[in-house]
Amino acid sequence: MNCKRFLTGITPSGTPHLGNYVGSIRPSVQASRRPEVESFYFLADYHALIKVDEPARIQRSTLEIAASWLAAGLDPERVTFYRQSDIPEITELTWLLTCVTSKGLLNRAHAYKAAVDQNTAAQQEPDANVSAGLFMYPVLMAADILMFNAHHVPVGRDQVQHIEMARDIAQRFNHLYGEHFTLPEAAIEENVATLPGLDGRKMSKSYDNHIPLFAPRAQLRKLIAGVLTDSRAPGEPKETEGSALFQIYQAFASAEETAALRQAYADGIGWADAKQLLFERIDREIAPMREHYTALMAAPAQMEQILLAGADKARQLARPFTAELRRAVGLRDLRTSTTATKATKTSKAALPAFKQYRERDGKFYFKLLEPGGRLLLQSAGFDSPQDAAGAMALLREQGAPALGGLKPALQEVAGVSAEDIATALRQLVASE
Repeated sequence: MNCKRFLTGITPSGTPHLGNYVGSIRPSVQASRRPEVESFYFLADYHALIKVDEPARIQRSTLEIAASWLAAGLDPERVTFYRQSDIPEITELTWLLTCVTSKGLLNRAHAYKAAVDQNTAAQQEPDANVSAGLFMYPVLMAADILMFNAHHVPVGRDQVQHIEMARDIAQRFNHLYGEHFTLPEAAIEENVATLPGLDGRKMSKSYDNHIPLFAPRAQLRKLIAGVLTDSRAPGEPKETEGSALFQIYQAFASAEETAALRQAYADGIGWADAKQLLFERIDREIAPMREHYTALMAAPAQMEQILLAGADKARQLARPFTAELRRAVGLRDLRTSTTATKATKTSKAALPAFKQYRERDGKFYFKLLEPGGRLLLQSAGFDSPQDAAGAMALLREQGAPALGGLKPALQEVAGVSAEDIATALRQLVASE
């Protein structure tokens, strides 16, 4: 089965809001239920340290977001659900990626450029109060994604640049050390990529214009009543374009419901009536989850057990993949080297060589070539680069004895004998 991996995370810097729900939580939960999808969800608490210096707030927010995901229908038995800080391999990968990432790429990151522009406008030093954490944010995000070779990352449109940067970083690493990383793609729901807040700007805790996801019914009604509208009176036609109220409604409503409200705008619906429609539509979707969320918030020990179990599941993938990456960059056990022989470029070139590559079908392959270029061994397609790399590593370490177990993943090459292959593998094993 050719599974596609989806990965997404939310930074625990405050109470989750409707923007988090429609832009990340809901599409992620929906994706987790699809056949042939392998899903990874994480609480990005390392990212929170960039902008939050209140330990209790990070801890509380971690609990709130974990409870929100589960209340929204995430099944921790079906997916890999973990806390970022419980996966030490992610921070190690961050350093490996840092060493292949150009400063020029990080200079172009939106968050960093915005901070520099703000300082310049205030006639301060460009990097005043800009932490290295903020500057390096895209590399840590790339590590989050690339550690599990995610194919798709559900994000808001404002986060697309980070996925593009992760692709750039992965391509650079692959160019230097072989095909280890899948190039991720952003998955965006066009109509709800970025949800406006109460004042029309992007809904954000930073702007204090958000609507908490599981606000009590009375509070939800009050907050929606405060959504910014213009001064047009009942009976006057109203524009849907630029209307925060309409955009929020559209994120929850069906196509038919959205079309009906669009017509109501044209017919001059009063703002109070439009806000009542919005309140009813949101509460209809959120209310069934609210009770479950409240119960989870009252059971932090249960939530901790769920996250630790998820971390163990994630590390079953992260540990061997990190070992593979360490070997690729040269962080190796010295006992595997032939210290008595000083290998030269000429002697290395005289050895058979594995070549790993990706075909247009999206699968990963490898082949074994003689020094003169003759094809000795050809693999079938693997769904992930680490699977292909793992098979190559097994052949390098064990030689011909590994062929039997890998037979289903190998293709016959005309004119090549089993002894030819065995001889080439013995040479590689001896050179390790």
